[in-house]
Amino acid sequence: MDRSPRPRPHDSTAGRLAGLAALLADETRASFCLALLDGRAWTAGELARYAGVAPSTASEHLGRLVAGGLLAEERQGRHRYVRLAGERAAHLVEELASQAMPGEPEAPRSLRAASVGSALARGRTCYDHLAGRLGIRITEAMTVRGLLRQDSGFALTEAGLEWFDALGIPLDRSGRRPLVRGCLDWTERRPHLAGAAGAALCAHVLEAGWCERFGSGRAVRVTSAGVVALSEALGLDPASLAPPGPAD
Repeated sequence: MDRSPRPRPHDSTAGRLAGLAALLADETRASFCLALLDGRAWTAGELARYAGVAPSTASEHLGRLVAGGLLAEERQGRHRYVRLAGERAAHLVEELASQAMPGEPEAPRSLRAASVGSALARGRTCYDHLAGRLGIRITEAMTVRGLLRQDSGFALTEAGLEWFDALGIPLDRSGRRPLVRGCLDWTERRPHLAGAAGAALCAHVLEAGWCERFGSGRAVRVTSAGVVALSEALGLDPASLAPPGPAD
């Protein structure tokens, strides 16, 4: 009797997983995806300068990312823009980034790198929701005040729904996107608020002028008006929200 192992039928899921992993197995493509976590659309030229590669090289890599479904392409006239394909793609990149972080943070290679890293750790956008210490503080404050539950996954309480309504923040419950979910923060190693509610809250604080983008655009900081508003809305310590001084 022949007992030699028989070839296994082709596993299409395994093949797709290997293909997806190959897309991010290149430092330039990974760099593009991390840059696009700011939720904005970038041109190929902007991403080329960001990653320090030639425009032709950037175009080749972007073509692979678009074909693989991680990025979506938009055209306006002669201009070509790319962005992450959606929240699922953003969540995948952020989750992998958190897994790739070493147990102990690496020493920055330059003063500029240290400054950028410090700004992103204080507060940033993770695709379309708040992350970093700012995102964690807001998430924890919502939990302490009974607006958010984290005991068996993330869920807004009735008080939480009323809180959003009182602030005039509409929540989209019509799509397939979950209303709330936890997203592991790669600098804080704790979950921050994501999902439709996280996106709505982030949009509100930016539109209301409670927070502002600066630097590359992914880093965010709380404005003077935001210190007052977030302190009143969530009982946060104003000192923990105050914008950094010139020394930062």
